[in-house]
Amino acid sequence: MIVFEKTIGLTDNRTNFCPGCTHGIIERLVAEVLVELGELGNTVGIAPVGCAVLAYEHFNCDMQQAAHGRAPAVATGIKRAFPDRTVFTYQGDGDLAAIGTAEIIHAAARGENFTTIFVNNAIYGMTGGQMAPTTLEGQKTTTTKGGRAINTNGSPIRVSEMLATLDGVTYIERVSVHNPAHIRKARTAIKKAFELQLEKKGFTFVEVLSTCPTNWGLSSEKSLEWVATDMIPYYPLGVYKDNSEGDKK
Repeated sequence: MIVFEKTIGLTDNRTNFCPGCTHGIIERLVAEVLVELGELGNTVGIAPVGCAVLAYEHFNCDMQQAAHGRAPAVATGIKRAFPDRTVFTYQGDGDLAAIGTAEIIHAAARGENFTTIFVNNAIYGMTGGQMAPTTLEGQKTTTTKGGRAINTNGSPIRVSEMLATLDGVTYIERVSVHNPAHIRKARTAIKKAFELQLEKKGFTFVEVLSTCPTNWGLSSEKSLEWVATDMIPYYPLGVYKDNSEGDKK
């Protein structure tokens, strides 16, 4: 009896992620959903700049590399040119919520019919652990040695709540992958986002709280606990917008 096997949605290449990083779990969930929906061969994914920059070596579907933060703009062009393709962007908090803020806001406002998987680990991972737009108050990074200070650095940006105010958005949910129960819920949210895209309902967005043990300075186990004790209180899980019963676009 087969208990578990690797999804055909992922290649056999080794990932570049650090031990304990949950990017690998998130990529697997996306790949599994695409296979389940029968869309793997019809999908174009957009790789970001950041820890997931090599996503084109991991996903077993067509992939396009985008400049830093520009994945939503690239996705817009691909989806408009090939409207019957399933299109998704896979982006971290530095890529999406800093240099790419304009792109994600305006793609969402226009109601572009693609899906964004937003990985929030509250720090710049690939470039050395600097403060990100999502870094928590008091969180120590290489550029906030004493912890993020609101009076000088501002408050962390809650991207899901911000995008949920836009009329063009169809579906937004924030999930986490810090334990098996939440991994299952994350998979359900990701599947719904893609299903709504297939129904031509418009822009869908799933934010996934993720770990960064290396730059947080924590063990893999402690980093999972930190998501639950520190991240979720500031970034509450749940559905922030569901307009899926509205008119198709």
